[in-house]
Amino acid sequence: METPSSRLRARLDTARPAIAMSAHNALSAKLAAEAGFDAVWGSGFELSAAHAVPDASILSWDTHLAAMRAMVEVQDAPVVADIDTGSGNAVSVAYLVPRYAAAGVAAVVMEDKTFPKDSSLRVGGRQELVPVEEFQGKIEAARIDGGPLVIARTEALIAGLGQEEALKRGAAYAEAGADAVLIHSKQKTPDEIVAFCRAWPGRVPLVLVPTSYPQLSFADVAALNKVGLIICGNHAIRAAVGAMRDTFARILAEGGIAGVEDGIASVQDIFALQGDDAMREIEKRFLR
Repeated sequence: METPSSRLRARLDTARPAIAMSAHNALSAKLAAEAGFDAVWGSGFELSAAHAVPDASILSWDTHLAAMRAMVEVQDAPVVADIDTGSGNAVSVAYLVPRYAAAGVAAVVMEDKTFPKDSSLRVGGRQELVPVEEFQGKIEAARIDGGPLVIARTEALIAGLGQEEALKRGAAYAEAGADAVLIHSKQKTPDEIVAFCRAWPGRVPLVLVPTSYPQLSFADVAALNKVGLIICGNHAIRAAVGAMRDTFARILAEGGIAGVEDGIASVQDIFALQGDDAMREIEKRFLR
């Protein structure tokens, strides 16, 4: 029987990595699927930004889980849920991941930082890692028969601990049962990531989030033959913020809304994204 996790696993081809687009609500997830992305990244950063709070374990898990469930319900692409540190230790993870499985997510990504987390890309951020053995226990606790893939994210490069530590942690996490290893970097060039990928022994596929080094193309990543998934980590919220700022400023500057009409989605387009036609069919069939 096909499951969300089995569908995603089939797409983790290191010769042609799957591409996931970030989302922060059901609408952005639907737009990502409509555009043709292989998966949807249920981004903790984006969800926090959508609530105008820092990406620092502030939002409740009820809020996060509800957002992931909504993303799953409105489109067919596998949803990869960013669960940060898993909200504590292995006990927290053991209770949390089954709820994501019930919501229909295809994978969870969990990072090896201490709880509460700090954003990886924040200048001067607090980047403290838990011991390897502790995180191995969290990976094992996250594994459920038929449940989401477990993607272990190591922040060793983010914390400045170097490639050797990052490789050691990645190998230990694969040994503990991780289905893939996400390696993150905040360097402005891809050199650090490319070196890691070339040194990776390949026990499980890697996952990259090239926010800081956008010059590394998808074709460049595929040529490494080590990466199964590339995540566009925060582009939905950044695109939305940029577009809204431009539109709002133009309306005020022009003293009316006429000038922006050609550059924004039509009301009919929004109706279509809401599934209005399907609702009208239900009305015709069942309303008396």
